[in-house]
Amino acid sequence: MTSLRPVLAAAIAGLLLAIPCRAQQAADAVEPEAPTGMRPVSTEPAKATKFMVAAANQLAAEAGLQILKKGGNAIDAMVTTQLVLNLVEPQSSGIGGGAFLVYFDAKAGRLTTFDGRETAPAAADPTLFLDEAGDPLSFYDAVVGGRSVGTPGTLRLIFDTHERFGALDWKTVVQPAIDLATDGFKVSPRLHALIVEEGQRLKRFAGARDYFFDAKGEPLKVGAILKNEAFAKTLRLIADKGAAGFYEGPIAEDIVRTVQNAEGNPGRLALSDLKNYRIVEREPVCLTYRAYEVCGMGPPSSGALTVGQILGLIEPFDIAALGPGSAKAWRLIGDASRLAFADRGRYMADIDYVPMPLRGLLDKDYLATRSKLLMGDTALAKDAVAPGTPPWDHAMLRGDDVAIELPSTSHFSIVDGTGNVVSITTTIENGFGSRLMTGGFLLNNELTDFSFETHDADGAVIANAVAPGKRPRSSMAPTVVMQDGKPVLAIGSPGGSRIIGYVAEALIAVLDWNMNVQEAASLPHLVNRFGTYDVEAGTDAAKLAGPLSDLGFEVKEADLNSGIHAIAITPEGLEGGADPRREGVALGE
Repeated sequence: MTSLRPVLAAAIAGLLLAIPCRAQQAADAVEPEAPTGMRPVSTEPAKATKFMVAAANQLAAEAGLQILKKGGNAIDAMVTTQLVLNLVEPQSSGIGGGAFLVYFDAKAGRLTTFDGRETAPAAADPTLFLDEAGDPLSFYDAVVGGRSVGTPGTLRLIFDTHERFGALDWKTVVQPAIDLATDGFKVSPRLHALIVEEGQRLKRFAGARDYFFDAKGEPLKVGAILKNEAFAKTLRLIADKGAAGFYEGPIAEDIVRTVQNAEGNPGRLALSDLKNYRIVEREPVCLTYRAYEVCGMGPPSSGALTVGQILGLIEPFDIAALGPGSAKAWRLIGDASRLAFADRGRYMADIDYVPMPLRGLLDKDYLATRSKLLMGDTALAKDAVAPGTPPWDHAMLRGDDVAIELPSTSHFSIVDGTGNVVSITTTIENGFGSRLMTGGFLLNNELTDFSFETHDADGAVIANAVAPGKRPRSSMAPTVVMQDGKPVLAIGSPGGSRIIGYVAEALIAVLDWNMNVQEAASLPHLVNRFGTYDVEAGTDAAKLAGPLSDLGFEVKEADLNSGIHAIAITPEGLEGGADPRREGVALGE
């Protein structure tokens, strides 16, 4: 997977080298995590022979790497990396949010997944996101404040998996984040730009306003030293008491008080929701693609299923021969994505609450039949893109969900010296989450990933409707690719519902186009979810706008802000890739 095919080299090089280092552009109104600029693109992956961390911030990657150097394993490094990301990239993830972990246990030779997704409070009901007239709230009216806050799962996930798999003492892996919170760190260009971007919404509540703005009410400057003693205090309690120090006692009480007393938009989270929260270990969802098993997180994530469907739909076609510069290749990928998203909207939700055709959605015969829709030479007509009828164990009538899922998330990958592999995508949902801050960390707005309505216009039940204790559907797609029973690639990305497209594209780049992981992470984006083909502005992807339009697509140029962080396990060692659209890095030894 590390060498370029000669016939594709010129096309790939043209696409990669055309990504400029550019200043921040005006942000899309629905993209609060808009890019702060592209770093100069390297096509060379980071290399290591022992272990590696690829994460969205250098301080976090360095902290995780130091844990590995101390003899820690991938799970130990995961804890440290996540807690430092909470500090240095607070808008994207943290202990106030949730996460999905795909983990390969080298000793057991087993791949498994852990669901740390947030849950709806026990007091949630179908009226949660409806106004007094029974109409759905506007997105930001629902997001900002306590109404959108689900029971956080990230801390429980990292603690419980550390209890089971970790090698170092819990206090040891928490300490680096305590030290950094106490000593302070420099505000990065990205964090500064996002504070500026978020403006008044971030100032609405005192906790975030006091932390992210200076005494004059101005956004913190690039390079300003930001200390977070409140977070250090939170972490000290967690270091002493473990997950119980978060889900019970003063921290839990502060979370609930903050949510229930959010001015203008209080929420329903209660102490019992925190005390009763549990992570769920689930079997990975895998699809055979070419010579590989592509495995990821199942429901409540739609990530592995939808990525798997995209790959399964294009498998009959010679994508490798077409290459990354071919509009024909992107026609196939784009329409496969549209078909997969149609199934996603109808069938995918928290499988613990609603029946789902889990096996049927990846059934080879079903995908082969759906793939025949791609046999033409032009884009599928709008009325040709509809949910299919995958095989069920029973019949269900479902309505189509149109829930909004905006980008603000982080992904990191870790491989340790004994072959354990972590692929984890972690989030507080929208940029800066609910904008509520307590204990030095932001609280999620994950409940807005539910459908605001419970039924469609025809009265059919929407699978992703809110219910007490239910986990909202996600697009997060942490992925581990297996070959002959061994992991060969750990990869994932942030990006809201575009995560699915980013990960599918990167997998195709590595598995079909023989790119290394850095080339795959840097590849310009083309993403189609619901009909419009988004092409990444300012890159050679935009040169495909005309050809794709000629094929019948509606095309839009946009800033497509992924955050792919990947590690390939090769016979020669480890190769890491970090998305140049963010501030990340792959580090190893």
